[in-house]
Formats: sequence, structure tokens, C-alpha cells
Amino acid sequence: MFSLSRRCLQRTVQIRRFAATSYVLNADATSTRGEQHIRAKLTEKFNPTSLQVQDISGGCGDFYAITIASDAFKGLPMVKQHRLVTETLKKEIEGIHGLQIQTRVE
Repeated sequence: MFSLSRRCLQRTVQIRRFAATSYVLNADATSTRGEQHIRAKLTEKFNPTSLQVQDISGGCGDFYAITIASDAFKGLPMVKQHRLVTETLKKEIEGIHGLQIQTRVE
């Protein structure tokens, strides 16, 4: 556990800021493997109109922020929208500390 925390602290300097340019469906050159994997699963399942996946733990994969817009959420309450996302990422969630989800319909 100590080595994981230490690694996170070392990578904290490399945290990327939220920006409008990060609302892209394609992975950019600075995306982590975890971000790319989550982005691919969500894109396959929901065909989103916009999707942002960001490792906000400093790059160690402990905490992700996801913002997703998709017609698949149309007519569903927010709780069910979030449940769909968490069910899609069930295996990935087992290995992380936290997940922040924002969903919307477009």
C-alpha cells in the first residue's frame, strides 16, 4: 500500500487539468491505459456523443472522473443512468478506489 501511495504522490505533478479539449471520444497521446480501456468500453456500449475519462488520482489508476452524454440514457432517471455505467465497468471498478460519474442525454 505504501508503494502505491508513494507512486501516486510522485505522479501528482503530472495531473492534467480538465479542459474543453478533453471532451473527445478518441484517446489522446497523454491518456493512460486505464483511461483508454474505460473509454473503449463506454464507447462500445453507449455510442456517446461526448465522453471524457480522466484519471484524477495522479496517474496511478485509483480514481476516475467520467462524463458521458448518450441517447442511451434518454428517459432514464440519473440513478439508472449511473447504474448502467457502473454495470458496464464492473470489472474495472473492482480495482479502483473511487469513481465520479456525470451522465446526460444529447
